[in-house]
Order: sequence, then C-alpha cells, then structure tokens
Amino acid sequence: MRDSTDTSDAAAKAPHGIAEVARSAGVSSRTLRHYDAIGLLPATAVGDGGLRRYDDRALVRLQRILLLRGLGLGLPEIRRVLDGEQDDVTALTAHVTWLERERDRIARQLAAVRTTITRIEQGEDMNTTDTFDGFDQSKFKQEVSERWGADAWDRGASWWESKDATAKAAFQAEQRAIASDAAALAASGDGPASPAGDALARRQFAWLAEATPPTELTADRFRTLADMYVQDERFTHAYEWAGAGASRALRDAMHALADRGL
Repeated sequence: MRDSTDTSDAAAKAPHGIAEVARSAGVSSRTLRHYDAIGLLPATAVGDGGLRRYDDRALVRLQRILLLRGLGLGLPEIRRVLDGEQDDVTALTAHVTWLERERDRIARQLAAVRTTITRIEQGEDMNTTDTFDGFDQSKFKQEVSERWGADAWDRGASWWESKDATAKAAFQAEQRAIASDAAALAASGDGPASPAGDALARRQFAWLAEATPPTELTADRFRTLADMYVQDERFTHAYEWAGAGASRALRDAMHALADRGL
C-alpha cells in the first residue's frame, strides 16, 4: 500500500487539478480521464479523493495533443507522434511555423472578405487581386506544369474538385497519417529500406497514385517528388510538423523503393 505521505508529495509536485486543466483547455474531465486510461496523457499524480493532478510537462503534452487533433489526427496516431518525438521544443517550434503560416493565410482571407463586403455595400467594382488574396490554391501550378506538362495541374485540379467533402477529408487525413509514420521512422533510427521504411514508401506511393495515373507515377517522378519534400520548405512542412526529420525519412524511403522498383 502506498504511504499517504508519498501520495501527498506527488500531488504537491503536480499543482494542476483535473477540473482546472479541463476548463482551461476547453475539454471535459471525462476526456482527460480517457486520455489517461489509454496512456495518451497519464495523470502525474492522484490526489485526495482520487482526483487526477498534472504537472507542467503534462500541460505541454496536452497542448501538443490538442494541436495534433486540430490537424485531424486520431488518438493512436497522436500517441505515435508524441512517443516518437521526445524533444518538445523542437516539435512545438515546427508547429509554431505552421501556425504562423496559417495565421497569415487566414488574415489575408479575412481582409479579402472584408474588402468584398465593403465594395458590395458601397457599390464598388470588384477586382481579382483583392478578392482572392489568400485563396491561392494554384501556388504550385507553375512548378507542376514545368515538371510534368501543361495539363498536369488541370488534371489534378479536376480530380480534386470531383471528390466530395468526405473523400477530400479522407485524402487529407491519410497524408497526415503518413507524416506521423515518417516522424516515427525518423525517431526509430530504422533505415529507409527497413520493413518500416518500405511500408512508409508504399503507403506514400498509394496515396499519390490516387491523384496520378499509374502510367505517369514513374520511379523518376516518385524520386523527384521525394526530393521536393526536402528541398522546398512549402512541401517540407507538410511532413515536418509531425516531428523533426520526417520529410527526410520519407524522401529516403521513397528513394529506396524507387531504386528497388515500384
């Protein structure tokens, strides 16, 4: 049986009660108990009356959980990301970069919508530059056209627009899951040709093949895409938010698969 003094000391080192944490984080106490039960966010200590208590490190872990949930990751994927990346500062710094970019993009969209409202109210003419600032979904169009032909972008755009909201969400969720697997591979130290590396590369190939005709997704194109994940910061961040080294681990695994033959 645990000594009551030990229990009191442990609780004293965990100053944040479950009710306080739940209220501040905007989640329910039931959610925190569930996170504890599945090992995602263990309580630091259990105080008087069996109430869970948390220390500062637990608060940091919960912040990261909420950030990853906001990206659409499921709880098993979140646990793999957190358990594979022990450096909270590095992981949070990468996430800050992503959040800042999202903030800037949303700020531009907000300004564009406000401008539209003002012009409608005042009967002013619209212009495409102001109206669609922040909505630049074709920012990669030039690169795609230069690498794979003038109609490659249009085919991809048509494919995307043909999908309903559920299918689009599933496609995006799969990309995030691949990012978490890449981060786990980077943290594990396994090589790109290991079973985990092979599985990651094949999962990425299957994801890309959804939008690219099989005859066009050649080994050379697969390698080129892999290099872009490291060389172009816009692509890098699509994977690196999940953990340091994720984009490189994915690139190396893709190269290894291409070398063996797709």
